[in-house]
This record gives sequence, structure tokens and C-alpha cells, in this order.
Amino acid sequence: MTPSSHAAETRILPTRTAELPDLSASDRDALRRAVLALEKPGLAARLSAAAGAPIDMIGRALPAPVTDMVARSTEAAMRTALRIALASLPAASPAPGQGLIEAPVPGRFDWMLGSSENRHKVFAGLSGAVGGAFGLTTLAVELPLSTTLMLRSIAEIAREEGEDLGNPENALACVQVFALGGRAGAESAPSDSGYFAVRATLAKTMAEAARYAGNRALLDEAAPALIRFSAQIASRFGIVVSQKVAAQAVPILGAMGGAAVNVAFMDHFQSTARAHFTVRRLERTYGQATVRAAYEIEKASLVS
Repeated sequence: MTPSSHAAETRILPTRTAELPDLSASDRDALRRAVLALEKPGLAARLSAAAGAPIDMIGRALPAPVTDMVARSTEAAMRTALRIALASLPAASPAPGQGLIEAPVPGRFDWMLGSSENRHKVFAGLSGAVGGAFGLTTLAVELPLSTTLMLRSIAEIAREEGEDLGNPENALACVQVFALGGRAGAESAPSDSGYFAVRATLAKTMAEAARYAGNRALLDEAAPALIRFSAQIASRFGIVVSQKVAAQAVPILGAMGGAAVNVAFMDHFQSTARAHFTVRRLERTYGQATVRAAYEIEKASLVS
């Protein structure tokens, strides 16, 4: 073998290693589903189907007063979500089921509603029915309520994927889902809005918030680290809230249509949460570099 051919081989080997990440067949299937959910969310299509209106209606520009209302309501919803996540952090590791975002939603009709994910969809549908019946004036009340329901469902999914929600970073990862679900999708999004790009953008403020939240004696919701984290999440969450509001603004929507929109909204974030915490579970097993390499291969196959 000549020196030049040997050098060429050494350049090829790292690429071949990256092309064959060592994931089991079941984990590769789980990762493939996660990539599909995270890179092609398709929320606009879901909302269009729920509202019975075309996709271009969902994407239209909202009037300035409505945009301002969405921004205020989104910020309030994120403050509520962060408050719940922080309140769920115990001084010591909690017993299973403890904590506000961990506790299952009780009810005498649980047996009728099936899984916890379905229960949360039902409750989200009820809150959406109010919004559909009474219009945008209810957004300031309905959005924090539906966001709280989503956070509880996200937390249950996180726990199912092995997350310890007594850890501040893991609890805040539940809130992070609202930013990960606020993207347009691979088919139309810029290259810097992919899943790992969004995680990287949020990494610094999330780490600062987690360090601060870890000190329960000094915990203050008005701390700059927590405010910055909440604002970053709200700016991305507002994208999908605007789509939801546009869908609910259909004049003939009514209570039933409003419920359908909220169920689609809930389903979108449940799918995003399942995908996000699947990736985090695989990272704990195989390491971040291996999972990232496998993720990029699966992502490339979506557009091939």
C-alpha cells in the first residue's frame, strides 16, 4: 500500500464509522420515529385538518392586536410552566409520583379515557372548546391552562423514558419541549432551526437556569437566569401558538372545532416530547456523538 493510498484510507475510516453507529435494531427504530417527529412536525397540517381550513389560512399574518395578545399570553403560559416545573423540584429525590408535574391526573372516569396521554388530550379538548365558543378573549386564560396540561403530559412521557424529574436539568427539559415543538419543519425551516441546533441555542441559558434552580434555598422565579430561559422558550413557543390562534379564528369554528384544534395542539407536543426524551434516553445509553451521527443519517433519509 502506497503512502498516499494509506492516507486516503485513514480519511475514509472516520466517515465509515459515523455511517454505522452501534444502535440496536429497536433503538434505531425508536430513533427513526423521533427524527420524523422532530424534523417534520407538520403542526400546520394537523391544525388545518382540525379547523377544516386550508394550510395557507393557518400561516396567514395575524392582526397586530392579536399578535400582541398572543405574545403576552405565551409569556404568561411559559411563566406558569416554569413555576410548576420549579415547584416540582424537591429538596431530596422524590418518591415516584411526587411533584406537581409528575403526579398523574386523578379522576373517577380514568378507566373511560384510557392512557394518560389520552386523558390529557380530553382535558385539552375541553379547554379548547371554551376558546372556540367564546373566541380570542379567552386566550389569556385558556393558553396557560392548556400549557399546564401539556406540561403534565410531557413530564409523564419524560418519566417513562427514564428521566429523573427530581433533577433540575431534567425538569427544565420538560419546559424545553415547548421550544422544540415551535419549529416549521425540515421542509421549510432554515438549517439552523433543526433539533440539535435548537438544543444548542438553548443549552447555555438552560444550564444557567438548572444551576440556579438546584439551589432551593435561593430559588426566586424573578432571577435573571430563569427569566432568560423562560423568554427563550416563549419566543419559539409563540410560533405555534400563533398557528393555533389562526386556526381557532375561523368564524364558523365553534366549540367543537376549538376542541379539535386543542387536541391537535396537545398531540403535537406529546409527539415532540416522546421524540425528545427518546433521543435523551439513547444519549444516556450510547453517548451523544453516536446518537447524533445516527440522527443525522436518519434525517438525511427524510429528504432523499
